[in-house]
Amino acid sequence: MAEREFLIYLDPDTRVCRYRHSHVSEGKKIVEFRVQMETLVKDEWHPVVRYDTVHGKAHRDILHPDGSQSKDWFEGYSIEEVLTIGQKDILENWSRYRDRFLKELKK
Repeated sequence: MAEREFLIYLDPDTRVCRYRHSHVSEGKKIVEFRVQMETLVKDEWHPVVRYDTVHGKAHRDILHPDGSQSKDWFEGYSIEEVLTIGQKDILENWSRYRDRFLKELKK
């Protein structure tokens, strides 16, 4: 098995949002993964949205400042498909996720 991890700042100038990626593969097949968008608030990194296979099935967690989260399951999709969906979603929508998180933080 091979493990791969990397971190990308989504906003290189301000560096308050980042994309964290890790996956494990067997040959060319991804067997588990975790991709997560995080935002910096008062010198502390907070996870905002995460796609992973932690519970044995690929799913998305929307995380809230109060510690709660909501799960969306991807029944009928392969691990690779959900990884691709998650990557695309985070890279295209990170600023919306950050805005939502900050708005909830102010409540």
